[in-house]
Amino acid sequence: MSKKKTIGTIRFELRKGVRGENGKLPVSLIYSIKGNRKRFSLDQTILSEYWDAKEQRAFYIPQREAKRKLNHLPVNQLLTEIEINEINDILDSVEIDIKAIEDKFLALSIPFSSQTVIDALISKKPDAFKVEEKTDLVFDYIDRYIVEHEASREAGSLSVYKSIKNHLKAYQDATNHKVTFEGIDYSFFNKFQNFLIKRTKTDKAGNINPMLNNTTIAKALSTLKTFLTYAKKEGVKVNDSFRDFTIKREKLEVIALEQNELQNLIDFDLSNNKRLDKVRDIFVFACATGLRFSDVQQLKAEHLDNESINIVVKKTKTALTVPLNIFSAGILEKYSELNKPLPTISNQKLNEYIKELCELAGIAKQIEIVRFFGKKRIVTTYPKFELISFHTARKTFVTLSLERGMSAEEVMTISGHEDYKSFKRYVNITEKRKKVVMLKAWGAPKERKLKVV
Repeated sequence: MSKKKTIGTIRFELRKGVRGENGKLPVSLIYSIKGNRKRFSLDQTILSEYWDAKEQRAFYIPQREAKRKLNHLPVNQLLTEIEINEINDILDSVEIDIKAIEDKFLALSIPFSSQTVIDALISKKPDAFKVEEKTDLVFDYIDRYIVEHEASREAGSLSVYKSIKNHLKAYQDATNHKVTFEGIDYSFFNKFQNFLIKRTKTDKAGNINPMLNNTTIAKALSTLKTFLTYAKKEGVKVNDSFRDFTIKREKLEVIALEQNELQNLIDFDLSNNKRLDKVRDIFVFACATGLRFSDVQQLKAEHLDNESINIVVKKTKTALTVPLNIFSAGILEKYSELNKPLPTISNQKLNEYIKELCELAGIAKQIEIVRFFGKKRIVTTYPKFELISFHTARKTFVTLSLERGMSAEEVMTISGHEDYKSFKRYVNITEKRKKVVMLKAWGAPKERKLKVV
């Protein structure tokens, strides 16, 4: 993380003329403005062997090397990497506090000197900077992860990291258990999972309900694992035992249109409703191509030729070619006079109108949704149109393509699915697929007469 520059000059150094216990030297802050220097002694001492004068920070010496270099010291007095990090965290916090003090003086238009800044610092830190683990380190790294990936990731995909940060802060507040990289181990994951299961919210009627279902909790835990792996690659020391924690995932329903429902939608008379007619065309186009909303939205004339759509997928940043078919080509032809290949509607409005459209078209089959909140099983029944969103089109493309006899590999190359693990839940979605692929591979049986007993 880049440090914000202060107005004054900050230096940390060891006071070599003053030796304490076991030859340790006190760490001093030297702060100056326009040549006016003030020295402030921090409540930190360290052996000179652990100090990098150029970097003005402590550095870790592996235990084996430290035993050789500092053989006059008992092993229990050698500094661990955690202790080194704690000292450096204190020095970092001093710099941050000085910057905040300077900013406050500037905001209030109050002149300040090196002495007034040091006085404010002493007032802010009456305990003279006793070693205390920096509790917001994990949260800072989550913020850093979000900032560093804003340019390369969709906002929606980063929102899960903001969510996990909020859950971790809630856990820390509720349990008074500091959330640190070293502390996030196998045991932590068990406790954190139980905490998420027990979280509740109060509805408008005053009823207390579980806040998160098991599916959402599994996603949060998976996100935390991904983040810890990222932090480790960045050089942060994490507790590897978190990898042993197994996340239990429940099988989710795949909401997709059946062939007759899609055909009813295509045939539905919307001659008197231009708004829903456009919505239908965009939705059916996605059903026939498997494109996500972000890719339909970015579609331009240069992405099209007579046979296919050629784009770089926004989510994965990979090149994708989608062959045109009778449905997708027909819709593009309908809007050929527009500046863009398709009409433009916001995602929020599109999802709202799709539900309205599907209700009008009679797509109202009752769908049972099962969710678990801890051990509690909750079953809710919805008319199908309430569960349909734009993303349903992508699921429809996959399921109907499979039912029509396309192989999983063929569908994946068109839809852009790179991970079979996330794709395979579609493969056995309907019994119709079994019949289609059997007849394609082995031929249709002759009609046979059943013997009546």
